[in-house]
Amino acid sequence: MLRRMTDIATTRPSGDEDEPPRWRLALWSMVGVQFIMSVAFSIVAPLMPLFLPHLGVESPAAVNMWAGVLAASTSCVAIFTAPIWGGLADRYGRKLMVLRSTLGIAIFTFLMGFAQGPWQMLALRAGMGALAGFSSASVVMVASSVPEKRMGYSLGLMSTGQLVGSLAGPLIGGGIADLTGSFRLPFYCAGIMCFSAFVATLLLVPERFTPPDASKPRPSLVAGFRVVMASGGLMAVIFVMMMGQFSTQAVGPVITLYVREMLGTRPDLATLGGLAFSATGLAGVLAVPFLGRRSDRIGYRRMLLICLAGAAAFTIPMALPLGYPAFVAERFGLGLFVGAVLPVSNAMVGRLTDPAQRGMAYGVISSAYFVGNTMGPLAGGAIAASVGINWVFAVTGALLALNFLWVWWKVPEVKSEPE
Repeated sequence: MLRRMTDIATTRPSGDEDEPPRWRLALWSMVGVQFIMSVAFSIVAPLMPLFLPHLGVESPAAVNMWAGVLAASTSCVAIFTAPIWGGLADRYGRKLMVLRSTLGIAIFTFLMGFAQGPWQMLALRAGMGALAGFSSASVVMVASSVPEKRMGYSLGLMSTGQLVGSLAGPLIGGGIADLTGSFRLPFYCAGIMCFSAFVATLLLVPERFTPPDASKPRPSLVAGFRVVMASGGLMAVIFVMMMGQFSTQAVGPVITLYVREMLGTRPDLATLGGLAFSATGLAGVLAVPFLGRRSDRIGYRRMLLICLAGAAAFTIPMALPLGYPAFVAERFGLGLFVGAVLPVSNAMVGRLTDPAQRGMAYGVISSAYFVGNTMGPLAGGAIAASVGINWVFAVTGALLALNFLWVWWKVPEVKSEPE
């Protein structure tokens, strides 16, 4: 199932006149869908801590904890469901899984606007996690559609769509909340956007899927886990993805609260919190396409080392009381590096797996990704509630530095195929 890892000399991707254009249509359609979904996700992210008092959560410590729990709940459920959806993607098609995910997220996000308490919100976010898995489904679809030598470039474009959405979403959500005085309206808007992504996928995204031979035995979920566990290269990359997500997601629930700690309560707090979120996305828009293309040339391991070193260097100073402008600048610097960690890791996974089994492989690996997504916000909320918000940035910066050492020690080099 898994390919033998190779260290092949890297060459620069050139024109693809000899390649059918269908993969380009699939790629750019999915970049657009990724953008829409990312906007919808990030519209509500910076608003959740400010929405919690309207759900009956009043004390600052309780707000910190609930913000972490709610941010983690979707990924916590997805840990167990992602491998199942990944296996079904290999059996019935990747586009079907993207459609299922976008529709499920649309329904649950819209319903969150009607929540009357934190437990109702928790149940809705858990339900979204059971039907979600959009990111892994879209990555599998693109990784299975594009030429191998374009893997880093293509997944870099996907990440760019996500980052552009994460740039626009917090500003849109914060602006809606500040202008209307409603923290519920952004949820309704996000749900409608997710439904538009469902329609766009249905009508615009092509897929050339060949069902597996029914006469051949289908690998079970347990077998998929065993194969991934047996591959030292994949296990090393899994740990990179898990710890990278843990480090970056730990700060998500506390960014708006940290801005409030710096500036005090003010009427434009939601917008300023959204700006701090968006600074990272803006930098990623500028950097990720370049870094994704460069990873195809210089190697994925070297690019991971560069990205993790830069991310750690910009995260650790966030713990210092340097003020809001410096914090936004540090978030921008972080975005120049951290945005490429996931697409480069996904490109490595794609190069290490058989195309026919990528749904299963990415589904299994997504479980580790969601472990990081789950534990990060919980740990960030706990640290903020117990010792202070600034310590969240100190701890996550240290973890990014440790992740750099892990890549240096354990992750093998996997380069692009020659043309």
